[in-house]
Order: sequence, then C-alpha cells, then structure tokens
Amino acid sequence: MTTTTDPDTDLLRQMRAGQAAAFQALYRRHQGPLYRFAVLRTGSPDTAADVVQEVFMGLLTDSLKFDPLRGALPNFLFGVTRKLILKHETPRLREQCLEEVDSEDDDADEIACEAQEPLSRLLSDEVAEQVRGALALLPPHYRDPLILYELHDLSYLEIAEICQVDLGTVRSRLSRGRALMAKRLAQLRRDATVNPLTAA
Repeated sequence: MTTTTDPDTDLLRQMRAGQAAAFQALYRRHQGPLYRFAVLRTGSPDTAADVVQEVFMGLLTDSLKFDPLRGALPNFLFGVTRKLILKHETPRLREQCLEEVDSEDDDADEIACEAQEPLSRLLSDEVAEQVRGALALLPPHYRDPLILYELHDLSYLEIAEICQVDLGTVRSRLSRGRALMAKRLAQLRRDATVNPLTAA
C-alpha cells in the first residue's frame, strides 16, 4: 500500500529537524492567506503583521504543538490566528460588537443575503474601501466566517473547525453576516452621497 504525504507535514518534519529552508517554505505557503485574514479581521495592517509573526514564531518553536493527525495545517493556523486576534482585541471593542447583535428576523436576513454579491468580487472593484469599512463594523463572530468563506474558499466544515462551532452556527453566522454587511454597505453609500465633501 502506498501512502501520500501532505507537503506541509513533510516541511514540518524537515523544519523540526533543523532545516531553515523548510520553515521558509512553510512561511511562503501560508503567510499570505493568514495575513489577508488577519488584516480584514482586525482592520489594522500592523496588528495583522504582529499576529502572523506570532503564529509563525509559535510554529518555529513548536509551542503550538500542531498534530497532523488532528487536521490540516492551514486550518490549524487560521484557528491560531483567530485566537490571537481575539486575545489582542480590547474589552471595549468586544462590548461594541455585542451591541451589534440584534433580534431581527432570521428569514429577512436569509432573503437579504440571497441577492448579495460575493465578497471577493466586491473587494476587487471600486467599492473595495467601503467593503473593508463595512466589514470592520461587523461583530467578530460574523466577520470570521464571512472572510474565511468568501475570501479563502473554505468549506463550512473547515470554518466550523477553525471557529470551534457547529455547522449550523456557521450557516447562521454567514447568513446574518451577509445581511449585516449589506446594511453597512448601504449606510456607507448613503453617507458618502450626503457628504458635502464628495459633492461635485
């Protein structure tokens, strides 16, 4: 019987054996996606860079204790990144995000999200800055699955693993997150049109 080894597992084994090139290869493979997630999640390039650096230092020193038998390395690294971001957030920000959780009808949110464009498409066009601004206003528990699903093409199962929630919660948070995102974008666009500085 032949077994195929995951490239990340091979690189990790080489890194733990002291091969610097293996660590560099792991960094090149995973730094970009982790940084994009962190910068969209925090809204701060500096914080994102610090978090990603902390993740890779943990990987290098083996303090993260990744076990290949328990899952894929990318999902593990996203999960660690998310936890570090949560640790960096201030209590005031958490309270502010909790206030955003409203009691609107879930059916209305489902309908609202049906018509929304994929976030990745919005980020690539002229309203990218507005989208980033709207995303920053979302509560973190909606922001996480939205970024991971729309921008990193992760499955519901992978997101559930990263966020440590069940599949139903992932579906619900994606639905509510899209609906809230649509509202934030609409508000930002309204604000832009009434701003006298933007008037021709």
